[in-house]
Amino acid sequence: MDNDYIISTDKSRLDLTVIHQFLSQESYWAKNMPLELVQKAIDNSLCFGIYNNDRQVGFARVITDYTTFAYLSDVFVAKEQRGQGLSKRLVQYIIDYPDLQGLRRWTLVTKDAHTLYEQFGFVLPDDPNLYMQRKLIDSY
Repeated sequence: MDNDYIISTDKSRLDLTVIHQFLSQESYWAKNMPLELVQKAIDNSLCFGIYNNDRQVGFARVITDYTTFAYLSDVFVAKEQRGQGLSKRLVQYIIDYPDLQGLRRWTLVTKDAHTLYEQFGFVLPDDPNLYMQRKLIDSY
């Protein structure tokens, strides 16, 4: 990442409009998510923004207890910024983040980015039968 890009956890820098637009309009996992729910998710997560000359071009958040578990979520890079390795830089930054060291388990859910996350040690569950979910269809 050249000097024009920085990653920050400063929530005051986050551009809620950019994040909400991507999640609610472009993502497959948070389609139609209301603005107030995006804000609540940000408020209750460790957030990472990628900025190009102070303009937000990427985002991710981690839901964690900072001790044993982390769930990586809502990872995106704006379409016009893709192909520069920004998603790799973002995930590496998150994995190396000091407050997230020593965790016992990381999880995430992806439909199409397995090769990205495999580079950072993510694998399919050893025993998928151990995992359960409670999914509410059309919750937005």
